[in-house]
Order: sequence, then structure tokens, then C-alpha cells
Amino acid sequence: MVNDLAAVRINELLDKYSYAGDFFVANGINFSDTDQTIEALVSSLRDEELDDIGLDQERIISDLADFLERMERLKSGSAPDVSSISILGGSDKAGEPESITLELKVGEVVAVVGPTGSGKSRLLADIECLAQRDTPTGRQILVNGAVPDRSRRFAIENKLVAQLSQNMNFVVDLSVEEFVGLHAESRMLTDVDGAIDEIISCANELAGEEFARSTPLTQLSGGQSRALMIADTALLSVSPIVLIDEIENAGIDRRKAVQFLVKKEKLVLISTHDPVLALAGDKRIVIRNGGIGEVIVMSDEEKALIDVLEDVDKRMADIRNHIRKGGIVEKTMVDFSSTR
Repeated sequence: MVNDLAAVRINELLDKYSYAGDFFVANGINFSDTDQTIEALVSSLRDEELDDIGLDQERIISDLADFLERMERLKSGSAPDVSSISILGGSDKAGEPESITLELKVGEVVAVVGPTGSGKSRLLADIECLAQRDTPTGRQILVNGAVPDRSRRFAIENKLVAQLSQNMNFVVDLSVEEFVGLHAESRMLTDVDGAIDEIISCANELAGEEFARSTPLTQLSGGQSRALMIADTALLSVSPIVLIDEIENAGIDRRKAVQFLVKKEKLVLISTHDPVLALAGDKRIVIRNGGIGEVIVMSDEEKALIDVLEDVDKRMADIRNHIRKGGIVEKTMVDFSSTR
């Protein structure tokens, strides 16, 4: 594309790619003659101008080509072609090797369990950065069975991994509508207003306590913030891998949130202490002393117990809501003997 691009006239480029002018503005490249070719424009730049830009003439054209390709991928809305990731073991905190190679596929839900401080978040961080033996654990992450190239690891747009941390408090002075709208516009969606409605509706379904389009981000509760970001990740993000750190602390419908992400063909990894979430996955990774100690595949017996745990969980949630509303807890409310 670089060789073909050099011979293109600026007016032709702007007609075909309306956003191409942003590249020149961002790099401080000015021009008045739009009838000249890209090559002629670049060749006319003085040495001091090139020094200010920090690029040579050849690099400007190649960077422009890369910019146009990335913007076209954004415009198409296509997700990165990922069907699986593989975790190749490193070592635990004591230096003992993790003798494991684990393949995880898009569409799966995987729970990451272990005591506080055991290293659950470190595993998520290794996956987030597509570690290549260059993190404290020495793990390596493969994509579709192969080593990801550097551009894929450090890409700013169309990232393979979206991570939702425990703390999702906003500090930016925008309304919910403005925030979601900016993300939708950056994805070059044609129906930005429709995307805003869908995301806010989904977030309100997860959060329980509704908020409006005009609600300032800074006024959202922790649960509302997390619900908004889960909805945004599912509906706008093209990242096929979603990492969630302790969703049970967010005050949202966590099972529904996970099911929603899986419907959107995501690989979901959840660091959790919640037994309902731990048993809701296809498998769970047990972390001990910073290393992967065990991988447990859900058995039929465990699957049969999920309904029981969900009943207990629902009744506990009802008691919490009852107390929040000023109610008095009675003995019959904590009698779980009738739980099926």
C-alpha cells in the first residue's frame, strides 16, 4: 500500500478517506495544494520540519498507510480473528515451575480462584499483556496456538483483551450519554444514538438501580459504573477476551452479566471468591502461591448444585435488600432448610 499511496493526490486521498486529514493535522503537516501527490508533499518538507515531526520522509508515508489501515479496520467493526489462547506455565512465587499448558477457547467462562494475594490478578495481567516470558511469572501466552506479533501485543485499537478491574470509578466530567457516544463515534458506528440506548438499557438491567442518559459519570455508584462498562464492553468492544476482577463486589447481577458477555462470543475469565460464579464456568483455575496449582473441569455433580447455591444466594440478596430498606430480620428469613 505504501508504494501505491505515494502516487495518490491529496484531494483523491481526502475524498476516499475523509479522516485522512486528521493524520496530517496530528503531525503538524500543512499544505495548500491538494492537487499534489503525497510523495510531492512529503518531499517538499524542510529538514527542520521533519525534525519537528520526528519522522523521515519514508516513515511519514508508511505511518500514513498504517493509519489508514487501522481506521478501515475500525470502520468495518470486525473483531480480531481469535478462537483460543494458550497459557504456557512459568513459575510460582517460590520459583517452582508450573508444569502446565492450558488452552482456553472463545465462548468459555473460566473462573480463577485462590486466597487473597495468591496471584489471581497476576494471571489476568499476564493474559492482558499477552506475556512472553517477560513478566514476574515467566508465563507465555499464545494466540490461536502461535506467538502474537508485537503489533498485536501493543496495539492501541482493536485490542485482543478488555479488562474490567475492581475499581471502576470515573473522574471524567461527562454524562453517560456523552461518554458512550464518544466510544460509539470512535468505532465509526452509523447509529450512535441507537448504540447509546442499547448500552444504557443493558447496563440498567444489570445494575438494578437505573440511571439516565444525562447522569454524570461521577455520580454513578460502583455497581452502576461496572454495569455500564460491562455493557459497553459487550456491545461496542471488539476484544474477544474479557478479564473481570472480582465482579461479585460490584453490586450487579453477576450471572446475567457473564451470560451476556458469553452470548457476544467472548472468552470470559473471572477472578472470584464467589462460589456461584466459580461453579458457573466451564472450568476453574486454582492459584496457589502465585502459580497455577490445578485446573478443575466442571463435573455433572457440581453443575447439579448450582441451583441450590443460587437459591441460597438469592435469599441472602433478599435479606440484604430487606435490611437496606429498614426491615427487621426474622428467624424464618434465615431458615435455609427449605432450600431445594
